[in-house]
Amino acid sequence: MILCLDVGNTQMYGGAYDGDKFLFSFRKKGVDGLSSDELALFLGNILREQKLDPKTITAVGFCSVVPAVIHSLKNAVRKYLNIEPITLGPGMKTGLKIKYKNPLEVGADRIANAMGANVLFGDRNKIIVDLGTATTFCLVNEKNEYLGGAIAPGPRISMEVLEEKTAMLPSVEIIKPFNSLGQTTIESIQSGIYFSQLGLIKELVARYKLEVFNDQAIIIGTGGFSSMFKGEDIFDEIVPDLVLKGLLSFISKNI
Repeated sequence: MILCLDVGNTQMYGGAYDGDKFLFSFRKKGVDGLSSDELALFLGNILREQKLDPKTITAVGFCSVVPAVIHSLKNAVRKYLNIEPITLGPGMKTGLKIKYKNPLEVGADRIANAMGANVLFGDRNKIIVDLGTATTFCLVNEKNEYLGGAIAPGPRISMEVLEEKTAMLPSVEIIKPFNSLGQTTIESIQSGIYFSQLGLIKELVARYKLEVFNDQAIIIGTGGFSSMFKGEDIFDEIVPDLVLKGLLSFISKNI
């Protein structure tokens, strides 16, 4: 069994595979600051809930954009699973040609998403939109060249900034509103967050298709908020677990 872990700014998203067969996934909020023992305890509880023996895990791979967590997570895997984890980072095999001006600046989660898109959509031009803590755009061409993209505040960041920087605006549930006209404060915030993200996605995707891919690209939505935009006709495919598929590919290339 293979364990894949994506450690983001607000949560850890993980999944297990038996070969290429997906078994289960899980999420853990607030991993920043946890010790290796706390992380090991969490992983142990997850496996017990699934009635799985830790000894059946043969490989663990992860990506992280939170440097403070990497050391603790590595030690947790070593101590609890007796496995040396494989970390997605510089020098590892990805199958991608990074065309960023400074390849070291590309987040490991963005690389994992690009690898997942290559697994699913092969030699096509790809625009990947990841709606998580941040909303990120990644462009990968048919030659498996990672071209770059964009990074913007995601829905949750937008909501938290409104709450933190204003005296009277509350925290709200991030949902798809029934219409754009908010008639309460909560509805107005929900409308502003949702439609600003929708407009951002439409604008950048249109520009990328025109300026980079001559209108020949598949648009892939992923991340925790991607399903909220189902029905908006902006994504050709929505793949919530794209990063896990990318990590599985990464592990297979590096074990």
